[in-house]
Amino acid sequence: MIYIDPPYNTGKDFVYKDNYRDNLENYIEQDENGFKTSSKQETSGRYHTNWLNMMYPRLKLARNLLKDDGVIFISIDDHEDYNLRVICNEIFGENNFVCEFIWQKTYSPKNNNKYVSVDHEMILCYARILSNIKKFFRLPRDEKANSMYKYDDNDGKGRYRLSDLTIGKPKGYDIEWNGKIYPEPKNLGWRYTKENMYKLIEEGKIYLPEDTSKRPSYKRYLSEVEGIISKTILPYNEVGHTDKSRKNLNKLIGDYIFDYPKPVDLIMRFLTLTTKDDDIILDFFSGSSTTAHAVMKKNVEDNGNRKFILVQLPEQTDEKSEAYKAGFSNICEIGKERIRRAGDKIIEETGNSDLDIGFKVFKLDSSNIMKWNPDYNNLKNNLLAQTDNLVDGRNNLDLVYEIMLKYGIDITLPIDEYKNDGYKLYSVGAGALIICLDDMITKDVANSIVDLKNELNPFVSRVVLKDSGFVSDADKVNVREILKNNEVEEFITI
Repeated sequence: MIYIDPPYNTGKDFVYKDNYRDNLENYIEQDENGFKTSSKQETSGRYHTNWLNMMYPRLKLARNLLKDDGVIFISIDDHEDYNLRVICNEIFGENNFVCEFIWQKTYSPKNNNKYVSVDHEMILCYARILSNIKKFFRLPRDEKANSMYKYDDNDGKGRYRLSDLTIGKPKGYDIEWNGKIYPEPKNLGWRYTKENMYKLIEEGKIYLPEDTSKRPSYKRYLSEVEGIISKTILPYNEVGHTDKSRKNLNKLIGDYIFDYPKPVDLIMRFLTLTTKDDDIILDFFSGSSTTAHAVMKKNVEDNGNRKFILVQLPEQTDEKSEAYKAGFSNICEIGKERIRRAGDKIIEETGNSDLDIGFKVFKLDSSNIMKWNPDYNNLKNNLLAQTDNLVDGRNNLDLVYEIMLKYGIDITLPIDEYKNDGYKLYSVGAGALIICLDDMITKDVANSIVDLKNELNPFVSRVVLKDSGFVSDADKVNVREILKNNEVEEFITI
C-alpha cells in the first residue's frame, strides 16, 4: 500500500525544484542551498502545470512500485482534485479507479472560505490491478453488526438473519413444499428461478414460515459474510479530524511543531482495508510520519508485522517557528522524533515490550566510491590519489550499506561487527554476506572469514573486501583460493 499526502497547490511558495534528468545532484543542491524556488500565485499561467509536473513523475514511479494487488491513496483538496484525477487515470488506468473517499476533516464550521465552510478533503484511491483486490475494502465485523444475525436453527451452520426474497418482476410460479403453498406476491416475483429456488430450499437456505400468508425469506449466514463493506464517507467520529490530530501530536512532541498532521486513525482505516500483516507501506511525502505511527499501532492491534518506508525532503523549518525553537532544523527531524516517541508510547500503553518499533534512517547521497575523473595535465598525482578509492569523510558502515544496495540485499537485515585476528568483519544477515574494509589485508583475513563463516553460517555465498587493502597481489590470490576451497561462492573486491 502507498499513502501520500502531497503539498496542496495553494498558490503560495512552492518547495520542490525538480530536475529528473539529474535528480541526485539536484537533491543535494537543494539540501545545501534551500528549497523555495518560485512564487506561484494563482494568476500564474502555469499555476496548475507546475504542481502537476511535480506530481506526474512521482505517481509514475508509485505505480511501478505497487504490487499487482497493491493500492495507492492520495490526499488532496479542491484546488487540484480534478486535475489529479485526470493524470491518475492516465498513469494507473481509469479502469483501476477504486473510489474517491470524502474525509470530514473538521467537526465545526470553519471560516476557511468566504462563501461556505469547507469541512472535507478528498482521498483518491487507485489499484495497480483492480481485479486483484476483490477481497479488500472490508472492515472487521463488530458485535453491533453481528447482532443482526439473531436466528439459529442449531443445525451447525451458525447464526443467520432473514433477507427479502422478492424482486420487482414476477417469475410466474408459487412455492410448493411439504404440502404448503406460498403464493408469489402481487406485482412482485421471487428472486430465483424455480429450479434454483427448490435447490436452495433443499440446502436449507430458505426460511419457510408455518403461516403460508407470510413470505418466505432467504437465510444469510454470519459465517458467509467476509466483513463490513467500506463507505466512501469517512466521518470525523470514526477516523479523526485535524484538530484532534494536531492536539495528539502536540502532546507527543510539543505544541505547534507541525501544522495540519493527518489523523493516525485515518491511515489505520486504509491499512485495515487493504493490507495484510506482513505488507510494506510506503509514504513518500511523509511529513510528521503519521504513516509510521499508524503502522505501529495497526501491528499492535492485529499482531501484524507490517513495515514502513518513509521518504521526505529535509525541508528547513522557519527560524521563527515553534519547531525550529524546539531544535527541529527540518521536517525529517520532526518525523524521526515522532516515530521514537510514538513507539515508546505504544509499548507503554500496551505493555508489549516485544513490539518492533525500531527504524533506520538513510540520506540520499553520491557513491562512497570515488569516481575516476582524470586530470590529464597532472596525471601522475591523479593516479596516486586513486590508490584509496573511497570518498573522504565516509565511514565503513556507509560503504557496507552501499554494498548491500548494489547487490540487492535488504537493508533492514541486521549488521553485526566482529573482531577476528585483528580484522574487523561485518556480517550481514547472520553471515549471508561478510565484508572486510580493513587495510593491510593478508591471507590471514581469509582464515578469519572462514572461522566466522563456520560459526555463523556454513552457506555464506559472498565475501567483499577492499581492493586497495591487500598487502600484495599474492595475498589477494591466496585469499581467493582459501575462500574458494571453503565453499564461498563469490569473492568480490571494491
